[in-house]
Amino acid sequence: MYDIGIIGGGTAGMTAAIYGQRAGKKTIIIEGGVFGGQITSSPNVENYPGIASVSGSEFSMNLLDQAVKLGAETAMEQVTGIRDEGSVKVIETAGKEYPCRSVILATGVTHRHLGVPNEERLTGAGVSYCATCDGMFFRGRDVAVVGGGSTALQDAEFLSNYCRKVYLIHRRDEFRGEDSIVKRLESKENVEFILSATVRDIIGDQAVERLIVNSKKTGKEFKLDVSGVFIAVGQIPKNEIFADVVKLDADGFILAAEDCITSRPGIFAAGDCRTKEVRQLTTAAADGAVAALAACRYIAG
Repeated sequence: MYDIGIIGGGTAGMTAAIYGQRAGKKTIIIEGGVFGGQITSSPNVENYPGIASVSGSEFSMNLLDQAVKLGAETAMEQVTGIRDEGSVKVIETAGKEYPCRSVILATGVTHRHLGVPNEERLTGAGVSYCATCDGMFFRGRDVAVVGGGSTALQDAEFLSNYCRKVYLIHRRDEFRGEDSIVKRLESKENVEFILSATVRDIIGDQAVERLIVNSKKTGKEFKLDVSGVFIAVGQIPKNEIFADVVKLDADGFILAAEDCITSRPGIFAAGDCRTKEVRQLTTAAADGAVAALAACRYIAG
């Protein structure tokens, strides 16, 4: 029997394990993919307080090492569901069951990809899904943002403060994001809108060098010389298997506020998988701590 079963081995999940172990609880982290999550693909992390620069993989391995040294157990298995038996929550995998007094869902999200040539190969070498994380590496250079929602608009605004030129590429004639941000971007001399257009290819040998863009109006293709492309076309939570256990919003994120408490007693949500405004390493770590301490209070009575 575990005190805290943690589903997901990203920053939130591993932080939860650290706090749980330090509180004297028996914890296990169950991860179906790679410990560390998406941050492991980042060559440099420079926005985590107290750490000037570290690779994403090193950051993740340090977290995992800290959790394991404190006594946290790990399992590399794909979770298939949770069975609520009142005071006991049973985490189910393909080949095993893990009875727990409480559960923390820290499943994270996956970024929706464009699915164009070289996107995967150049991820971390000019292709990014987080402007806040990687934007500073492109100071004084030309970049592109792909997307039309508020996240894409916010990314373009953030990058315009550091980059020489920011192209904002959207497949429709109008943006779906906040009109106030659109107006601010329109006033910036180094921001150019490219509407009714899609990225067809990302070109570069060792790093991004240019984009091949297709105009939906003319059907013609043209090149954009850029050093980076920031893709902001949506995030996909992986919470479908928990829909009968906790409440999700319309986009599939777990309904939980800053206290990380879900609709189901004894089950908590931490990190990018829950409803929240800011999804960063710092907020994931904060959620992990909050969720673990909330689980400890739940166990205590």
